[in-house]
Amino acid sequence: MAEKERIERARGFGKKRPKKSTSLGNKNLVPIPKGAKTAKKRVGQGPGSGMGKTSTRGSKGQRARAASMKRGFEGGQMPLHKRLPKRGFRNIFSSVYQPVNLLVIAKAGLFGEISPALLREKRLIKSETGLIKLLATGELSQAITITVDGASQSAIAKVEKAGGKVIIREKKAVEKKNA
Repeated sequence: MAEKERIERARGFGKKRPKKSTSLGNKNLVPIPKGAKTAKKRVGQGPGSGMGKTSTRGSKGQRARAASMKRGFEGGQMPLHKRLPKRGFRNIFSSVYQPVNLLVIAKAGLFGEISPALLREKRLIKSETGLIKLLATGELSQAITITVDGASQSAIAKVEKAGGKVIIREKKAVEKKNA
């Protein structure tokens, strides 16, 4: 490589270079081999097509009919989903909290009054209406006043040590319908 060319390349290093065109021009096109593309099977188009009348389904039987078997049907054999044991359950009263660590708050540069709306704006939580829990991973250098639905004891201690305050939102009463 010539010295001049090397210097030119070094000048352009780190700058955005124009992308090389990857499109295939007419010059680069190659004919597709004859057997590479199989034509779609067009069934039920009359006897001349070779796939007329029964449309490749044979005659009679369950597979010849319009509606075939249900998904998971194993021909009368006990299906797999019934052979396997049931496991666990889903607790309908469980509360799923969105975790917010002190480290994340410090990295985002938040201080002073921190509301769920601000946390959502900074994309630290997915939804401001959902439950939010403050966790103690990380350290705080400035005082904050944060409003959350829950907080670990160590997180509260760290916030108060930094001169801040944790405000716990009141839980909304869940109305139970009489059955």
